[in-house]
Amino acid sequence: MNIHSIPAFAAAAVANHPGRAATTLAHDCADVRVVVFRIEPGQQVPVHTSPSSVVLMIVSGGGIVVGAAGEREVRAGDMVTYDPKEPHGMRATVEPLVIAAVIAPGPAA
Repeated sequence: MNIHSIPAFAAAAVANHPGRAATTLAHDCADVRVVVFRIEPGQQVPVHTSPSSVVLMIVSGGGIVVGAAGEREVRAGDMVTYDPKEPHGMRATVEPLVIAAVIAPGPAA
């Protein structure tokens, strides 16, 4: 068993581009990948697809998520699920947004 701090992962996340969200890989194996996103106001993760199921757990803050059904506002404590190949993206609005994204099966599968 391993116990991890999502806020610590979010604090250590790194952005590869100034307009993009900071990310860190929290767990990765063939069965599941967990990525922690720290998205500052005005930043976004552009809409994209995945061949896997994606579950977003909103850890702190609030913002907008995008999916096949359009845009929805989310807050800490919300969970958003996407089917395989469903377009999805997210953005922070007025406060930082921390999301733990669970991708299963992992992209390496």
